[in-house]
Amino acid sequence: MIGFPVFAQDGYQIRVTLKPFTGGYLYLGHHYGSKQYIVDSAVINNKSEVVFTGKEKLPGGIYMVIYPRKNGWFEMLIDKQQHFSVAADTTDIIEKTVYSGSPDNDLFQTYQKIAREKGKAIVGLQNRLRTHPPDSAGIKSEIASLNLSLTQYREQLIKDHPGHLLTAIFHVLQEPKVPDAARQPGGKYDSSFAYQYYKQHYWDGVSFTDERLVRTPVFETKLQRYFNNVVIQHPDTLSKEADKILDASISNKEMFKYILATLTEKYINPAYMGQDAVFVNLFERYYAPGKADYWMNEKYKKAVFDRAYSLMANLIGEKAADMNMVDSSGKPAPLYSIKAPYVVVCFWDPTCGHCQKEVPKLDSLYQHKWKQQGVKIYGVMTEGGKEAWLNFIHEHGLKGWTHVYQLPAVKEAEYAASKPGYKQLYDVYQTPVLYLLDKEKNIIAKKLNHDQLDELLQTRIRQEEKNVK
Repeated sequence: MIGFPVFAQDGYQIRVTLKPFTGGYLYLGHHYGSKQYIVDSAVINNKSEVVFTGKEKLPGGIYMVIYPRKNGWFEMLIDKQQHFSVAADTTDIIEKTVYSGSPDNDLFQTYQKIAREKGKAIVGLQNRLRTHPPDSAGIKSEIASLNLSLTQYREQLIKDHPGHLLTAIFHVLQEPKVPDAARQPGGKYDSSFAYQYYKQHYWDGVSFTDERLVRTPVFETKLQRYFNNVVIQHPDTLSKEADKILDASISNKEMFKYILATLTEKYINPAYMGQDAVFVNLFERYYAPGKADYWMNEKYKKAVFDRAYSLMANLIGEKAADMNMVDSSGKPAPLYSIKAPYVVVCFWDPTCGHCQKEVPKLDSLYQHKWKQQGVKIYGVMTEGGKEAWLNFIHEHGLKGWTHVYQLPAVKEAEYAASKPGYKQLYDVYQTPVLYLLDKEKNIIAKKLNHDQLDELLQTRIRQEEKNVK
């Protein structure tokens, strides 16, 4: 028995014996999506004992007892039972761990033992599969049987313990079972039906108001997979799905905060062109109306609002903002004065090393291909100075472009009038930046390199020629 005082049944008191440690600190932490956070620490006595205590109950989730050097941990459930003890040994955490006063963790440990036993058996069979190909059918059947038995164990636990944290976790881990071909429309496999069924049942059993899931390592994986692999990668579809999940979670502040922050991080600087529209939708629907004010600090809020304002004017399909520029002789040359079936807008700086490599490549495409196709380039000098700009144009023979820059007086006037400058309107905070506009100055593409832009341009031109025929 650990010699610590007994507290009333409020807050938490978790007694831990963890061999072989007899000095230093043990730490209590929890998962938070793909990250882990420490919430408590305690000195280890010479009997390998510590006690974690607090006046407030811990929010439910999968917690970790972290070793003194923070080079390992073992996991346990913390939910309704928050006064219990556990004795463990790092030589075999699963087999040599004993809980007292925590039926939740007794159930969790039983599952861990079963999962490990079946996992070892499956690994052994997979090794046999590689070395004994002639026996593959039988081995695959055994593997399928082991996987099925583990699935059935989870399903039975869900039935027997509907409110348990493990049940909530198993719902997250469950995969939709698409009906076999014979039970699909027409009695044969239908890829469209299979996809729609899988998507519609992907979240079966998962509650978007169960904040315990935030403090597990499984929920974020499922959320990311849904948006990466299940939902069609069109900004409107992604936005619709994000709204559906966020609206379902909004009554639980912690879950809503977690999902909104995760999706914001995903789409504020997206991996694919055009998906920044998903972030703008999140901003307009949740951030701008103040639905996230309760958890944002000023730094985070400023970053979100500044980024949204930088993206709103340059979403794919939107009209490009006109730019009040002058050419190298000082004559007005606004963007909308350029008449062409396609306009490539290039924001560049003659002193930027990357621009010095990319701009001549862009010009080569223009001189040898685009010019003959009626494409025009509107080149905007962002920094570097007029002298360096003119020298670069001359030295590299950048002929046929409309070369422009903004007069300092115009920039100052925009600032004085609190009008957004072209850098904000086009989200230009590094160079070079390329945009492709159609004849109506609608944004077709942005922030592609010259080869990607040319590939898209040629595809559109071929499609237009095909439509004419």
